[in-house]
Amino acid sequence: MKPGLQLRLHQQLTLTPQLQQAIRLLQLSRLELETELRELAESNPLLELDGEGVDESELETADGAATEVAAPAANTTDNVEFGETRGDGAGQDDRGADERRDERGDDRGTDAWDGEEFGATSYGNGASHDDNDGFEAQDAAPVSLHEHLLHQVNLLNLSPRDRAIALALIDAVDEDGYLREGLASVQAALREPTVGLDEIEAVRHRLQQLDPSGVASLDLRECLSAQLRGLAPDTEHLHLAQAMIAEHLEALAKRDFARIARSLQAPPEAVAEAAALIRTLDPHPGAALGAAPVEYVAPDAYVLREQGRWRVRLAAGNQPKLGLNRHYCGLIARARREDAAYLKGQLQEARWLIKSLQARADTLLRVAEAIVRQQSAFLDFGPEAMRPLVLREIAEEVGMHESTISRVTTRKYLHTPRGTFEFKYFFSSGVSTDDGGAASATAVQALIRKLVGDENPRRPLSDQALATELNQRGIQVARRTVAKYREALRIPSSSERQRAG
Repeated sequence: MKPGLQLRLHQQLTLTPQLQQAIRLLQLSRLELETELRELAESNPLLELDGEGVDESELETADGAATEVAAPAANTTDNVEFGETRGDGAGQDDRGADERRDERGDDRGTDAWDGEEFGATSYGNGASHDDNDGFEAQDAAPVSLHEHLLHQVNLLNLSPRDRAIALALIDAVDEDGYLREGLASVQAALREPTVGLDEIEAVRHRLQQLDPSGVASLDLRECLSAQLRGLAPDTEHLHLAQAMIAEHLEALAKRDFARIARSLQAPPEAVAEAAALIRTLDPHPGAALGAAPVEYVAPDAYVLREQGRWRVRLAAGNQPKLGLNRHYCGLIARARREDAAYLKGQLQEARWLIKSLQARADTLLRVAEAIVRQQSAFLDFGPEAMRPLVLREIAEEVGMHESTISRVTTRKYLHTPRGTFEFKYFFSSGVSTDDGGAASATAVQALIRKLVGDENPRRPLSDQALATELNQRGIQVARRTVAKYREALRIPSSSERQRAG
């Protein structure tokens, strides 16, 4: 073998730091983006968050190039999707949200769905919140069940030994308020061989009298019985309810009141009223404490109807406005070589960031518009009209990669007249129909919910009956698929619905 030189050509895709930053910004939610930009503004003196920025006619950089100073518009005609060129985009309004707002001025009209009229929206309902009210959230941190019980134990006059047992019991209580592992595990946790199960049982009964009533129970029967003991002695049908729980809990779950009445020799009317009393009890006494706080989302885009067509607008404040700091930009030409090089580097990073934000806003708008075009029937007629849609279809329509569509549809929310939904809500697989087409899984689930809502409570539809009804409507779906969709909708089985009815 002789040494020699060879020339080879090959292509390699390299993610530059700027491209990595653009991809990261694209996948952030609106709130995460605000946090990210504030951190970047703190580390880059050339960036000014929510500031006026610099007018490019006033300032030129040291190399004579005009400085990019305008805050990113909501969408722009210079549409570059991180290396991908935008197509024609017929029917899209290429003006920024701020520009449209300036043209409209204060004459906002009577359109109740103008996205710029809304602030943060509670996901799942119509509550609104003003982002600029000047106040920060002052909600108290949720108190956990263990903290709630510990506070009450500290107010009891317990001996050190009983207090140690109470603390061990509290540690063993699960999030629903039950001691599912039994008393033996509590005894083992105490590491005190002289503590007997009878002592633990005595302290446990004291815990059951705390708030919430019935906590530290071993099973459902004991939990409900403990809650009944906490009621006033003269409560109507109290003794009958206690007997029903102690002896006929399974028959009570099946609503077999006739059997209970025969066994307890009680009038059927009294059994029904005692059952109503039992339904006021809480089978999960600990679940109400330490629950996750209500989460709010700020919609990234709004859908509104204009001149008979559905239009999409990015939400006002969809992303914080960035500008270039006037003072530091003015120092570039007068600074020493080392300082000027540093400021130029920071200026270039700031320009990249502003350009990335412009691309993010444009990509978000284009994807939202494509989704609305594909799912306009949903906006007109509801979930039953949802059509099957996959990421590839939107990617082909807007000329982007599926991974880009996946990023832009994650934790981004679209406010519609039918509610606020994550972008991913509009994507679902298809179920074949008799005419050779397909119905989306979301539409099939909506039909199942409607059929169950319209059924006779005394004769609820089984999964097979639901599948047969859907087949008659031209939707080819198997019984097991219906069962899967029903469980996803958290609809009980037909036997459970019959008992509840």
